[in-house]
Amino acid sequence: MIATPRFVFLHLHKSGGTFVNECLLRFVPGARQLGYHMPLAALPAEFAGLPVLGFVRNPWSYYVSWYSFQAAMPQPNALFRALSDGGRLGFVGTIRNMVTLESSPALLQAVAASLPATYTNRGLNLPGFALEPIRGTRLGFYSYLCRYMFEGGRPPGIGRMESLRQDLPRMLEAVGEPVSEEFRRHVETAAPSNTSRHGAYWEYYDEPLRDLVAQRDAMVIEQFKYRFGE
Repeated sequence: MIATPRFVFLHLHKSGGTFVNECLLRFVPGARQLGYHMPLAALPAEFAGLPVLGFVRNPWSYYVSWYSFQAAMPQPNALFRALSDGGRLGFVGTIRNMVTLESSPALLQAVAASLPATYTNRGLNLPGFALEPIRGTRLGFYSYLCRYMFEGGRPPGIGRMESLRQDLPRMLEAVGEPVSEEFRRHVETAAPSNTSRHGAYWEYYDEPLRDLVAQRDAMVIEQFKYRFGE
């Protein structure tokens, strides 16, 4: 979470937020970081009422990015270990568990118990108590994470990570934040941050999992007009 005099930026997990954080802290006067992957509900009262900015990504792409990042780590995080049965499940089995977590009571209990009891300001930074409300929502993990992060925010709102380099300057101008030519050049040319290595995301899905994500993450897919394979 980045707070500035004119707006607040919320960093949704693996959706371009690290890059945006770096840009804002470098170029926006008065910008300061308030925790890591913190939701709008945790915003200090002094910033209440400011416009909220953020980015989302194609949910099908998100799951591939998350899985690839964790699978490549020597010690994957607790969420990955629980959803992948200690690494024994591959992409399809792990992501099926992730997308249907809300309707799997025993797995949800195990996952929530494996997560930290409080905010840690590192990694996903999702305590067990913050995941519990996913139960019975019929939401995929990514859609729930979006709701958890942004619910209650004021416009102009949320852009798509896929067009971040074009959208970010426009979004800042919409809240009255001056955008310098140096900032524009940096956003256009700087290397991505905190990326994972993987192939084209659509190559990882079988048809049932593709359709399951379409159903459980319809909230994000429909609102931001995502399509599989784009």
